[in-house]
Amino acid sequence: MAPTRAGTTPAILLVVVGLACQEVGAALAVLLFPQVGPLGMVMLRLLFSAVLLMLIARPVLRGHSRDAWGAVAGFGLVLATMNGLFYLALERLPLGVTVTIEVLGPLVLSIVASRRVSAWLWALLALAGVVALAGGGWDSLDPIGVLFALGAAASWAFYILASARVGREFPGLDGLALAMTVGALIALPFGILSAGSALLRPELLALGAAVAVLSSTIPYALELVALRRLPAAAFAILMSLSPATAALAGWLLLGQDLVWLEVVGIALVITASIGAVRASNKAARSAPLA
Repeated sequence: MAPTRAGTTPAILLVVVGLACQEVGAALAVLLFPQVGPLGMVMLRLLFSAVLLMLIARPVLRGHSRDAWGAVAGFGLVLATMNGLFYLALERLPLGVTVTIEVLGPLVLSIVASRRVSAWLWALLALAGVVALAGGGWDSLDPIGVLFALGAAASWAFYILASARVGREFPGLDGLALAMTVGALIALPFGILSAGSALLRPELLALGAAVAVLSSTIPYALELVALRRLPAAAFAILMSLSPATAALAGWLLLGQDLVWLEVVGIALVITASIGAVRASNKAARSAPLA
């Protein structure tokens, strides 16, 4: 059933609230870095997200093929890698800059998938945005942080592909719950080494659970509801606004100011993301039916 006009506005608000929760969760995670470190934060986020998803989904463990379990294992590895690289980047870069670089992963994937020459114009615009992100020059950004953010961008592209494969093998939230559990197990030893005795403090565990709920549970639930009421292309365009919400959260919650060139860079990447989504949508509509 096509989304109705009456349900469009509430659905848009759901996506915006989900984005806001996600970035508030990321800002809270940054505030916890001095106590547990970025890898400790990754472990807490994945662990509590896995527990919540397993309780909600209650996945069936029997009757799945070896390929299906291989897909879950690969998805879990991608989840652990993507979150690890993202938080390691957040330790060194402003939130808005980190999310903007990370968005390049799905943006490049969208451009390649569209197979239209015009789509590469959006790639050039995104490249201009990345150059502008440096503000006063690339030496103003931590190079290791940039590498971590680029790694997170590549991981996000793999996340999209791995998520689609797991979605074909498992019903509902089953695959995601199992993959999140695998990711949590992968992150566990790194998180223990990073956080150490801080994991024995109940207040830090509670804050870690809050990050998991804000960054994963609430956004994912709201996105599921919104996708039932919004066209996929409109949803993707709204998700392209994440660099702007991240920059706003970084400014309000972490006091991370951006120079005007960085603001221009974020705007260019957002524009390129929206353009790439529209180009990909046009390509899908014009493709011949099988």
